[in-house]
Amino acid sequence: MTLLRLAHLSDPHLSTPLPPPSLREWLSKRGMSRASWARGRKLLQRPEVLEAAVADIKAHAPAHWLITGDVTNFSLPAEFAAAAQWFATLGEPGAVSVIPGNHDALVPVPFSQGWAHWLPWMQGDHATTDAAALPYVRVRNGVAILGLSSAVATLPGLASGTLGTAQRQWLATQLSRLKALGLFRLVMLHHPPADGVVRARKALTDRVALRAVLREHGAELVLHGHSRDARFDPLPGPQGLIASFGLPSISAIPNPLDEGARWHLLEIAATAGGWQLGVTVRAFEPTQQRFETAATYRLLMDRSA
Repeated sequence: MTLLRLAHLSDPHLSTPLPPPSLREWLSKRGMSRASWARGRKLLQRPEVLEAAVADIKAHAPAHWLITGDVTNFSLPAEFAAAAQWFATLGEPGAVSVIPGNHDALVPVPFSQGWAHWLPWMQGDHATTDAAALPYVRVRNGVAILGLSSAVATLPGLASGTLGTAQRQWLATQLSRLKALGLFRLVMLHHPPADGVVRARKALTDRVALRAVLREHGAELVLHGHSRDARFDPLPGPQGLIASFGLPSISAIPNPLDEGARWHLLEIAATAGGWQLGVTVRAFEPTQQRFETAATYRLLMDRSA
């Protein structure tokens, strides 16, 4: 019996037209990011690819959308507001779960001018205050979605992330609680939890500590973005391996640095002893200018893990 159909996508890097930023806004790490964008990234991140991806996802009618960060490019206040408008076109807030990436924390931004715009899509089921935005838990038809934030402002030249002790402790508590409830536990963060996926300057600084939490308490699935190619890096769990998938940018055309846009249709079904995860890989085909199925497979998961 299928419990939930989800679409996972990452790193849209929205290129929505924005008001010209002020000189003060560029006198920061944003200026370096703008230079990188002007040198070529804007030619690789294509709005028409993102539009095709959204149309393709909607045609597959997932019950829930999962977006693992890097929604903006420069963390400008106008970008956060524009991103909220884009989220609203995907589905009801309860059917779209978002976490931030390093580009969404490029520089410190007051909460009211930044992530506050995303609260309907970045908040737990029972949140009552702004402070409850991250981390969060949302439960959908037997599936618990745990949203973490590895997005922190860093020095120029760095794109690393950190969860921190408080989030890791929260995660340990929630994983144990949700297992006792018999729920499928799906963890989202932006930065890859495995070693060697990205260069050190872009890596999750406390990934070893995160993997220790997962090894002790378990999870059924971990999803991330941030990598330039698609990833499957199983992580050690208490009884076996935990599936961990990463995706490249959903708006990138294939190029020497990027594998190209793709998204995953995830179908979670209950079995007698646990769960079955069906994965359909939808990849952008540049010659056809459309998304096509690149692979399909199933994973079986023991409920005791």
